[in-house]
Amino acid sequence: MSVKAQIVELVNLVPDVDLPTLLEVVKHFVPAETDDVATKEDLMASKEALIEYVNGQTISHNDINWD
Repeated sequence: MSVKAQIVELVNLVPDVDLPTLLEVVKHFVPAETDDVATKEDLMASKEALIEYVNGQTISHNDINWD
């Protein structure tokens, strides 16, 4: 079971009276600003990566020695 699924299960066990406190604790771990907008740099990097992929300039995940 994933960590996220375990957290959901645990939250379901928390008494309703304690949920506001838990909410404030969880908010502490949420970034103030979310990065959900692609910048010009993001789009350029994505385009460059696609060009490299099409030109066969990438390395297969399986070809990398991860040790």
